[in-house]
Amino acid sequence: MKNIAIFASGSGTNAENIARYFAGSKTVNVAVVLSNNKKVKVHERVNRLGIPSFAFTRDEFAEGKPVIDKLAGYKVDLIVLAGFMNKIPDTLLKAFPGKIINIHPALLPKYGGKGMYGMHVHEAVTGAGEKESGITIHYINEQYDEGEIIFQATCPVLPSDAPEDVAAKVHALEYEHYPPVIERLLTGR
Repeated sequence: MKNIAIFASGSGTNAENIARYFAGSKTVNVAVVLSNNKKVKVHERVNRLGIPSFAFTRDEFAEGKPVIDKLAGYKVDLIVLAGFMNKIPDTLLKAFPGKIINIHPALLPKYGGKGMYGMHVHEAVTGAGEKESGITIHYINEQYDEGEIIFQATCPVLPSDAPEDVAAKVHALEYEHYPPVIERLLTGR
């Protein structure tokens, strides 16, 4: 059994989708969810599914050891970022080399980097008149959105699409593709 930890900063819809996908799996287990905010809805969502969740402070995250110790206690094989809004510190990157992945709401390398998250991305995509957008699942490294790309999926952007329309299409891609990509990474299937 491979254990994953999900890091989330907000409402946790992607975290819940991943947890539901692996519920009852004999090969992959969502062992724990960690967040930088104890008041966000992700805790409620995953706790209803029987998954423990914890919040860490800014100092604990920056230092790394408290978070690394928590992950070690759950024997985590892969860290999955799902709407996590903090840059991963070097201590965590060194403790989990090649074992931290993220999903970005655009086709990297376009529309990535610091400040490019959520609606900012979709506004940039529609503002530039792009004909398609999508998702990029990638490994995390020291730079925002520059890690090795694992998987991409696209969706059309119509001239009439508002940023909210693109966001809805991208969310659908996230829900459809993120869990199976995680499963393939961990099981080779």
